[in-house]
Amino acid sequence: MQATWIVTANNGRARIFAQKEANSALLEVEDLVNPSQRGRVSDIDTDQLGHIGGSARSNTGALTQPNGYEPNQTPLEHQAELFARSVADYLQQGYTKESYKKLVLAAGPEFLGTLRKLLDKSVSGAIVLELNKDYTNLSPQDLQAQVKQHQQLT
Repeated sequence: MQATWIVTANNGRARIFAQKEANSALLEVEDLVNPSQRGRVSDIDTDQLGHIGGSARSNTGALTQPNGYEPNQTPLEHQAELFARSVADYLQQGYTKESYKKLVLAAGPEFLGTLRKLLDKSVSGAIVLELNKDYTNLSPQDLQAQVKQHQQLT
């Protein structure tokens, strides 16, 4: 299929639309939701250490960090990364099945950066337009108008 997929996403939701021809209507392919972004931080975070907890002592007597410890990522950021990975996997599957040939990505700045790092090279090569905007709440018609406007500017 020669379709273009238009993806609009943020940390909590990714909507994927297909457009068969340049001026045809957008058809929603998938609406992916990250349930962890809808809950409270306390539902996914705990201050209790697991069985690999942080009291391993080095030969100097100082506490060391357990393996896999990532101090620069909050629980919500971790959940957003997992969601971005699932979006990237979905896009890879669609590309492999030849569901689309071209890809337009519109995502909030933080999520776009995370998603970009996780995309396969073949999917990255299909990107014809990248928008640093969160359009997840737009109607398909408004999304199409925004994409068209940005395409005319480039």
